Amino acid sequence: MDGIQNRFNGDTRVLHQRAIRIPLPDMEAERAFHENMMTVADARERKADLLADPTVSVLDAYEAERDHIGESFRRRLRRIAGEDFHEAAMAYNRGERDDRIGAVAAYYFEGAWRAQQQTTITDMLLSPLTLRYPDSYTLNIRFASGYTTKESVCYESPEHSAEELTDEHAETYYEESLYSQKQAATYLRETAEIIREEFPDPDETAFEERKYGGIVSASGRRGSVFSAMLERVDPDPNRFAEPIDEPMLVEAGPEARRTERELCLDGEIVC
Repeated sequence: MDGIQNRFNGDTRVLHQRAIRIPLPDMEAERAFHENMMTVADARERKADLLADPTVSVLDAYEAERDHIGESFRRRLRRIAGEDFHEAAMAYNRGERDDRIGAVAAYYFEGAWRAQQQTTITDMLLSPLTLRYPDSYTLNIRFASGYTTKESVCYESPEHSAEELTDEHAETYYEESLYSQKQAATYLRETAEIIREEFPDPDETAFEERKYGGIVSASGRRGSVFSAMLERVDPDPNRFAEPIDEPMLVEAGPEARRTERELCLDGEIVC
């Protein structure tokens, strides 16, 4: 979401132990949700294609994925807050409004703003959690200290290395880096398919087969080492007792706490 860095100061309080819950009252909403998740899957596959290309830098691959996901965020915000979503987020951040729509818009903007910093900040792990329930879905945007999880695939970016190597060692390092990028590209393609399986097309899939689904991912870097992870998550069927009519912020659920433990993020959550 271009321009956020210059117009948004950031406030982690809107993210801390919270998630957005979005209702899915009809097929139109279901299709919009599916479209957004397919954009995320497409972005992952595009990143894989770029990582596998030795003429493309890791940074370019990262930014291409960010741009795709930024478009998904913009679509969601327009549906929730209309064309004035940007001002709604800014006003909430400045303390000039304290309503539900402002809070949701600010949550998305805070998450997008911090995600954009990943290419320049080391030891910041982005770990979003998306869960589908029968009548709604939730997005929990989390940032933790560190750069990897115990399940992550790591790959090397020569452009981010500060080491001075001899010609012989530099060539070996470059070839090993390309190999690690290709391995990561394969992993990204495989995990993009998990997204497609967890959030299938509502026009082609029976409700009983699509009413639950979930993924957690994590990405980060330390110096020249980048990491990626994505796996399925089983939503808690007892999490919500009542349906909702409008988007709102809710507390992070048991799935968030469980994935924090499983990924060894306990005590490391920044927001």
